[in-house]
Amino acid sequence: GNRVTRGDFEWVYTEQPHTQRRKEILAKYPEIKTLMGPDPHLKWIVSGMVFMQFLACYLVKDLPWKWIFFWAYAFGGCINHSLTLAIHDISHNVAFGNKQAKWNRWFAVFANLPIGIPYSASFKKYHIDHHRYLGGDSLDVDIPTDFEGWFFCTPLRKLLWLFLQPLFYSLRPLYVNPKAITRMEIFNALIQFSIDLIIYYLWGLKPIIYLIAGTILCMGLHPISGHFIAEHYMFLKGYETYSYYGPLNWLTFNVGYHMEHHDFPSIPGCRLPMVKKIAAEYYDNLPHHQSWIRVLWDFVFDDSIGPYSRVKRLCKLAKES
Repeated sequence: GNRVTRGDFEWVYTEQPHTQRRKEILAKYPEIKTLMGPDPHLKWIVSGMVFMQFLACYLVKDLPWKWIFFWAYAFGGCINHSLTLAIHDISHNVAFGNKQAKWNRWFAVFANLPIGIPYSASFKKYHIDHHRYLGGDSLDVDIPTDFEGWFFCTPLRKLLWLFLQPLFYSLRPLYVNPKAITRMEIFNALIQFSIDLIIYYLWGLKPIIYLIAGTILCMGLHPISGHFIAEHYMFLKGYETYSYYGPLNWLTFNVGYHMEHHDFPSIPGCRLPMVKKIAAEYYDNLPHHQSWIRVLWDFVFDDSIGPYSRVKRLCKLAKES
């Protein structure tokens, strides 16, 4: 029952490190620009995952409830979590390229369908700020609130916080940095709920529970969800972004290459290993994680780590073009 020793965020008065490192790497290795642009395979991989989940909806419609939740956690939720990370990639226009921005938005809505809850349009709206204002007070909604840092300060409470992560990720933006609802968010919700109703009409309630329960369970206390903590929680003082190079990258569109992603957000996940290979001297000596499961374990039981273990800074709002 030990309490976390931190009582506040790690406030810094420097710019985020990714902007300067990007400039240095591009000056030294201009060939990295050739890695930018759409991933031609992403749309086919995502489409296969979406239709796999629709097939699973048919297969689970007559299963006992205990097996619905088992397969939601062990299989369907893994697919859905992977789709949220595909949506993360698509939010950077890497499915069809920057010239086809609307195609990317609509394709993200399509990728959203098995998740069961409208998500993609809202994610896009806030994720831009996460990159532009990394750690920005009241701007980067990836950072926990003061209440989260204060209350979830013991191992048991931190374990509960991990389980409730989907709830905090969905509600936190409405409190920290509320934004007007966009037309795309309305379309996202209308299409999502229409598909949910069609699935319910065809196969009943169990497939809907399978999809939504899988999303909630696997974005909470699950090995894949270790990336939420691994990416930006300060395990070593002075470092606010961390990469992970393990096998779970195969399921998560290389989101583990997170240092590389923040340096070059326009490069699709499939090519981020090439960034590390080309500019090896910039990444090999940076601290990185070996295991997302170990990250979750350390987060819960290490008294020096908790929701307050984030770098925070004051950022000036950039002028919208």
